[in-house]
Amino acid sequence: MPVAVFNASRSTDLPKTWAAAQPSATVWVCPTPCSIKFSVAACVYFAAAIVATSVAFGDDAFERRSSWQRYDVAQMSQMLRSSLDEIGVLPLAMDQASEQFIAAIEKRDMDPLDAYVASVRRIVPSVDALVISTEMSLAQAGASIDPNAPTYGEIESLSKTLRMTLRTWLGRELVRSRLYDEALPVIAEVDATESIDPAAVLFYRGACYHALLMKTEALADLRRLLENEDESPIRFTRTAQMMIADIKPLKEDSLDEISRIMTDVSRRLDLGRTDEEVEKREQQIIDKLTKLIDKIEQQQQQQQQNQSAGGQNGQGQQQGTPMEDSRIAGANGNGDVDPKQRKDGEGWGNLPPAQRQEALQQISRDLPTHYREAIEAYFRKLATEGK
Repeated sequence: MPVAVFNASRSTDLPKTWAAAQPSATVWVCPTPCSIKFSVAACVYFAAAIVATSVAFGDDAFERRSSWQRYDVAQMSQMLRSSLDEIGVLPLAMDQASEQFIAAIEKRDMDPLDAYVASVRRIVPSVDALVISTEMSLAQAGASIDPNAPTYGEIESLSKTLRMTLRTWLGRELVRSRLYDEALPVIAEVDATESIDPAAVLFYRGACYHALLMKTEALADLRRLLENEDESPIRFTRTAQMMIADIKPLKEDSLDEISRIMTDVSRRLDLGRTDEEVEKREQQIIDKLTKLIDKIEQQQQQQQQNQSAGGQNGQGQQQGTPMEDSRIAGANGNGDVDPKQRKDGEGWGNLPPAQRQEALQQISRDLPTHYREAIEAYFRKLATEGK
């Protein structure tokens, strides 16, 4: 049967780039065995050229792989068995835990993290004790994994996958309860690929960083989650996209940052917190507001000086008369300037009502309405202290 091959006479002109690596338009047909051998050799050469040019041009089609992968039920079950085997659990108990884990997911549609913990707590006393402590107090349960806690050694002695999965589960529970300060030490060092649910690690840790205004860390985890968007739960990816869009434009000492710190203080007060961290955040709000007010004050003073200088220059041009000859103008004054006394009414705590209202509008125009009351209260406090 006839076979089409490249023009052998032009083989020395084969291109070196992928864009130009196209077969020659000139073909010849030869039914003999030599032509078949030649055609095979040409195909091999052509395939090698494709591979070589793909490498040369850095074809990233093979490089764009997610740093984590979703595990199916069988893989998670095997991870569970391996974890139990590492801590010396008997084969029969491993079989029962694995069967219970699979049934909880496939028959009862249980969350993998919940199914994992429920299957393991029956045969691992330290896990059962941790679950019981969460039912009594989530905050205390989170503190039990602190290196200074007496129960820390029991948790850290578990196999890595079991330990990472347990921390993922506890971190998730803490984040869901808005206990971000307690959640961060629990989930911060978790290796997502060692947990049975990598997506949960990245999402809940990213949410924790987002709530605590840790912009760089939040963006890193949330973007890593979206590397494998197709295998992540929709509720994770949609919320992660919104959190990225929300925190990405955040700037230090901005009104946006101040309002977020106010929100964080409100959260802490809702949880009944009145500790040093709350006082620290409240002082941070005052300091940032003071810094912002000083900045606005300087801008207004500069603006007033520019307007005053412009008005004086205008009057001088209107009242002055041109000199008859071109010469250096003299001056009768000695150059002394009367010092201006700053009046008490010019202080920011005692601004005249009209100027105070204008300043309030400039400061709070980008904030939600309920934050204006806090800023107004701050001004009233300054006015009271000034008097």
